[in-house]
Amino acid sequence: MSLPLQAAGASGFVGGWLQSATGLAPSYASAVGAAITFIVVAVVLYVLGKVTFAPVANRVMDRRGLDQHAKSPLQMVVSIGIVAVAIGVAFAFAGYGNILTALATVAAAATLAIGFAMQDVIANFVAGVFIYTDKPFRIGDWIEWDGNSGVVEDISLRVTRVRTFDNELLTVPNSNLTDGVIKNPVAKDKLRVQFLFGIGYDDDIDKATEIIVDEAEKRDDIMDDPGVTVRLTELGDSYVGLKSRFWIADPSRADFVKTRGEYVQTVKERFDEAGIDIPYPTRTLEGEIDVAGDPDASHLK
Repeated sequence: MSLPLQAAGASGFVGGWLQSATGLAPSYASAVGAAITFIVVAVVLYVLGKVTFAPVANRVMDRRGLDQHAKSPLQMVVSIGIVAVAIGVAFAFAGYGNILTALATVAAAATLAIGFAMQDVIANFVAGVFIYTDKPFRIGDWIEWDGNSGVVEDISLRVTRVRTFDNELLTVPNSNLTDGVIKNPVAKDKLRVQFLFGIGYDDDIDKATEIIVDEAEKRDDIMDDPGVTVRLTELGDSYVGLKSRFWIADPSRADFVKTRGEYVQTVKERFDEAGIDIPYPTRTLEGEIDVAGDPDASHLK
């Protein structure tokens, strides 16, 4: 006997029992029997799937070395699959159609509903896969994006958690980090740092350059190879700009800030000793002031 006939027989048996036990009309007894068959079969198959197939899937994921963040979305997919199969088989046993048509119908409806309801989740999931495969950053890296910056604390398939330098925790959807530009200053084993020193037009450029280079070469946290370079890059309204470029090894945010701050401070102190001025912008205001009702206001011009 084929499966559809078995299915029809199952719901027909329940319908016949109801008709004889309750005296319902054949049409009502058949409809109620089919509904009861559908519910019972769906519940039984769902429970069996959760008891048998779900643990097997979890063991497979554990053997693959997936962490809980990666397992959670896959466990959700397994649960949805169990529900879809249970409903599809229950449709067939209730006599609502053969099992393949039922499964296809349920799967199509579920896919459509899930697609609309989980567009953002799916986009973040796919972005998480790209982050795992492309590795634009890793846990512990200092990254910058869309005006934000911080150290990566955790990467999951849906979100990335970043600790800012103010000790705030940002939970960032992965799609935000794959759709735009991310700057990872510590992706390599060294980082170039730049700082613009402004000196007065009357100051000795060669002497100032010598001080900038000398203070960089004194520091152990600034690399000797490649060495520091200084170039005149700007002629401002009130200053001559000397840009210092130097490299630090094994960079981190803390190293970068500490090294640059201490280096700039020592250069400033040497400038003061050498009489080299770091000018600030000046403005000259010209004009006249008239005081209404004062016949002697001409002396304010």
